[in-house]
Amino acid sequence: MDRLFDKVIVRPPGESYKNCVSTNPQHSTIDVKLAQKQHKEYVKVLKENGISVVELEPLETHPDSVFVQDTSVIGASSGVAVIARFGEPSRRGEEKSIEKLLLDNGVEINRIQAPGTLEGGDVLVTDQGVVFVGESQRTNKRGIEQFARYFSHVEVVRVPVTKVFHLLSAVSYLGNKTIAISPHIIDVGYFKGFKLITIPEEELYANNMLYLGNKMVLIPAGYSKTEEKLKKEGFKPITLDVSEFWKGDGGVTCLNSPFYKSL
Repeated sequence: MDRLFDKVIVRPPGESYKNCVSTNPQHSTIDVKLAQKQHKEYVKVLKENGISVVELEPLETHPDSVFVQDTSVIGASSGVAVIARFGEPSRRGEEKSIEKLLLDNGVEINRIQAPGTLEGGDVLVTDQGVVFVGESQRTNKRGIEQFARYFSHVEVVRVPVTKVFHLLSAVSYLGNKTIAISPHIIDVGYFKGFKLITIPEEELYANNMLYLGNKMVLIPAGYSKTEEKLKKEGFKPITLDVSEFWKGDGGVTCLNSPFYKSL
């Protein structure tokens, strides 16, 4: 299996999710019940594709905590994890229960220290010995330098991100040295040596996609051009309605924190 992970952590949205940090004009229309239903469907897809899912309880004190990817970057082979220091101050504290879970499972913990910031949504892990980390509104240079020290066995490449919150909003790794990218958002020059699939400009949201291995790619429903493009490249897209997470500025990668096999 060519996927990057066999196990993930997820956390369903709590009632407080409607108060999450979001720039989406439809933020106020978030339907929490529908979000919870969509999250269940998401977990079902992961399990159907042979991924082991650790399901945590909702964290009502942190409305954004469904976006569990941002809390940590976990290495399955090294047994080492980096715990985020959020660039978005209102989210600080979300990472504590993840840290406890990892400690209870014997994972070695490293924390990003102030003034460094790093969020998991800026970390693009590949199986090619290289990890790309976005320098963004949420992740700074000091955070990236610390991350590179903690995962010193891989090459860490810093990528400037100015037009979206996180690198993974515009770049996804699809196994086999292949990357989906939105060139109007991220400079393709950083990804030399990789095969690039360009995602149509008007379907940027679809570039937040999750590779499940065996050519299966989970993408948000409603992006037919991206779906067709992936099919032409030999991938098998699985579409899922994630409208309520779109309203919260999140996507399909944001909803899980993987145990990366190549880290």
